[in-house]
Amino acid sequence: MNISALARHERPSSRPNQRSRRLWWLMLLLVLALVWAACSGPLGLSWQMLHNSEANGSWQVWWQLRVPRLLLGLGVGMLLAGTGTAMQGLFRNPLADPTLLGMASGAGCAVALWIVLLDGSHSALGLYGQFFAGFIGAFLVGLLVFSLGSARQGSAALFTLLLAGLAINTLAGAGGGLLAFVANDQQLRQLSLWGMGSLANALWPAVIGLWLATPVALGILLRSRNDLDLLQLGDLTAHAAGLDIPQLRRRVILACALGVGVSVALAGIIGFIGLLIPHCLRLWLGPGHRLLMPASMLGGALLLILADGLARILASPAEIPVGLLTSLIGGPYFLWLLLRESPRC
Repeated sequence: MNISALARHERPSSRPNQRSRRLWWLMLLLVLALVWAACSGPLGLSWQMLHNSEANGSWQVWWQLRVPRLLLGLGVGMLLAGTGTAMQGLFRNPLADPTLLGMASGAGCAVALWIVLLDGSHSALGLYGQFFAGFIGAFLVGLLVFSLGSARQGSAALFTLLLAGLAINTLAGAGGGLLAFVANDQQLRQLSLWGMGSLANALWPAVIGLWLATPVALGILLRSRNDLDLLQLGDLTAHAAGLDIPQLRRRVILACALGVGVSVALAGIIGFIGLLIPHCLRLWLGPGHRLLMPASMLGGALLLILADGLARILASPAEIPVGLLTSLIGGPYFLWLLLRESPRC
């Protein structure tokens, strides 16, 4: 985003109150999507069934399966879209996304190492060790990609970021293949289902762990909204305005690594939410992060809840991994976006 775009965004004619009301529409849509997803699936549920004292089985399905799954989808969707918005603001590039830049793959490879080589899924620290492995993998990749991107300017930086992401995704894929080769049958099945991206493993301990980390990551990103807006004016202008740019970069990368690492550890790699949602909402709300950041979090949760509901219905009683559905939506959108950006590269 250039200076003129930011200036247009800040003019009174941009009607900020009208854009703020759109957040309420997003919240309303999210609530409706949660209600629909809570009642949909191979076993359809209704409020009458839940209130029927003779239908205790329905209540158990709703409480033990549907509610944790919805909370997991809510948290993962908010984290993926929020980190995507922050990465795009930090790199000043609409193609920056934790999945495309390799952070999700790095987290996935680290979690796979924890599962296969350390057999961490059966240890006392299994779940939290998985969280930590995902965080470390995403953080190291984030630092590497940012260092490579910072060494270049303009269009060269974009190509460097995309090539770095491609290389890391390739290496992570090769590492995942090697780990699958040495894994036992149980680990191989766990890696296969988890790697495609799914909310099927939603259990209360995992959901509680997710929601211990989610407010931390999202809170840091929300507090960085104004600084990200200032960064869009360029490093020199932002520094002259008093912004501590290195401190902002460390803060955002740490928050993104935490969000991506925890999301990947629990739900596998669910791609393109961090690319698709911020870009679409930027066209609707404008480029300012004050509204774009919370709107993206709501939009990411909305998309993931709807996609997961469809994944449970389309092939019922079987279930399509939700990561495949988001890739089917996000892949063509990414190609269109890449072709649109290419004349400027």
